[in-house]
Amino acid sequence: MKEFDTICAISTAIGEGGIAIIRVSGDKALDIVSKIFNAKNGKDIRDMKTYTMKYGHIVDIDTKDLIDEVIISYMKGPKSFTAEDTVEINCHGGVTSTNKVLEMTIKAGARLAEPGEFTKRAFLNGRIDLSQAEAVMDLITAKTELAMKSALMQSTGSLSQKINKLREYLLNVLALIEYAVDFTEDDEEVDPAIPIRVKESLEEAYEIINKLLKGADEGRIIRDGLSLAIVGKPNVGKSSLLNVLLKEKRAIVTDIAGTTRDVIEEYINLDGIPVKIIDTAGIRDTEDIVEKIGVEKSREKINEADLVLLVLDSSRSLDKEDIEIIGTIKDKKSIILLNKIDLENKLDNTILSDFKNIIKISAKEDIGIDGLKNEIKNMFFNGKIDSESLIISNSRHKQALIRAKENCDNALIRVKNNEFLDLISIYVTAALKALGEITGSELEEDLVNKIFKEFCCGK
Repeated sequence: MKEFDTICAISTAIGEGGIAIIRVSGDKALDIVSKIFNAKNGKDIRDMKTYTMKYGHIVDIDTKDLIDEVIISYMKGPKSFTAEDTVEINCHGGVTSTNKVLEMTIKAGARLAEPGEFTKRAFLNGRIDLSQAEAVMDLITAKTELAMKSALMQSTGSLSQKINKLREYLLNVLALIEYAVDFTEDDEEVDPAIPIRVKESLEEAYEIINKLLKGADEGRIIRDGLSLAIVGKPNVGKSSLLNVLLKEKRAIVTDIAGTTRDVIEEYINLDGIPVKIIDTAGIRDTEDIVEKIGVEKSREKINEADLVLLVLDSSRSLDKEDIEIIGTIKDKKSIILLNKIDLENKLDNTILSDFKNIIKISAKEDIGIDGLKNEIKNMFFNGKIDSESLIISNSRHKQALIRAKENCDNALIRVKNNEFLDLISIYVTAALKALGEITGSELEEDLVNKIFKEFCCGK
């Protein structure tokens, strides 16, 4: 069967480098590598002890020509990442040499691994649960130290522990209900202490879910980044703002209106928050076909962004184009930036009375930029980022918790209305199923496959 094949893949980034690692996992890992590896001391590597390394050469399986000088390491299952026998071939970095070693490993009998298949095997073999497996990919793609810390907490089981505690409360509820239903005679009333204990356990579970969900939106931003679109009409200083935020001249700045014709996307690290800054083309009516496409892209980015920064030129009066853009963003989470405060103010901001967040800046002179950064943190993190509570960062986990919360709420309502306990158990069981989707104990195979296909090859 495919699940029991010995698999291999390049586990390091493709390109020129000091070393590259090819990972081989499965019960035939040592046998397969032994066909293409000649140890320097001439010994058969099939007698290798676990957690040891051997120096030698990878050779062509057909011609026996030398391919690369390598070191191989061996980890006997279940004490390996996949919980299977694992061999890692440390060869010289480089596209040609690495691919040649991989080719020989496949010729020797291994199958090329699918995306995420090593981590999937770790999950299927019970070494990690699904939330920990997903955290592995989050660690690889973390854009800031804070995102890395959040992923590391999840990978070590911090989320799993909380979910298992929640499941314990709900299983306790089901046990109480089953006891009441099985040991209460038809003509007897349910022991009045049981509904009280059921209610208390449900309330405890509900509170824990609420605490986890409280930081879910912040966790999602830490994981995926905050999408921030800089918008405004041409020549108000959008590109200057991008440059000052990046601390480099990324966008062309000229006095000619319409210089930026396409969307520019860059990341900055804002106290641990990965912020994707999108500098858009100036929004205005234009007959220029290229600029027109840029303007349409700008409008799309406004709709997609978590936060819109509308840049207005405070040295000019508001005109029709400014007012049109103001109308476009009125229902979006936004900050109005009155730029060019180093020049004489000519802007009447009475039309901006509906906007709470208005900041005066000079992108050219780097004035007011720290205030802007603080305002962003206030809007999304109440001014302070609690890294210890950023456990829920995955939207799949959030949706599962929301379903669990809704079912706990329904169960609580029915307990308070003194409804039949066996009816209440239906909602408790549904909540348990939702929580099981986070750790993988209650997940359909198709969804498990979909999750791992989003991983990179070699992991």
